[in-house]
Amino acid sequence: MSDYLLVGLGAAGGGMARYWLADLVQRFFPLSFPYGTLSVNIIGGFLIGIIMYFFDYNNLLSPEIRILLTIGFCGGLTTFSSFSFETINMILGSEYFYAILNIFMNVVFSLSATLAGLYISKLIGGFYGN
Repeated sequence: MSDYLLVGLGAAGGGMARYWLADLVQRFFPLSFPYGTLSVNIIGGFLIGIIMYFFDYNNLLSPEIRILLTIGFCGGLTTFSSFSFETINMILGSEYFYAILNIFMNVVFSLSATLAGLYISKLIGGFYGN
């Protein structure tokens, strides 16, 4: 089976799981903080850690199933899982500078890009918030 099809199938499942889980969690917590998103990011990081550091390391997964579960499902659930996995690998490889740089750049640039999108939306009149 094509790797692209495996990624697509996994991403569809991960996206549906994200929507369901984030909605479920958010029902039990105040809307003032995105607990649903936080929960899927934490769960995605945990899952990719288990998949890559236990199942893959012990050769319990075929390359196709690993692609389906990591890039597909975890990627559909949250790209934060990939970020977490890559950062932990840098730390395990004693690449502390790059790990810190990766954390800083992902957080600051992603937030900056989101803010830029907000301002551009306001500028062109496509944002109806305050």
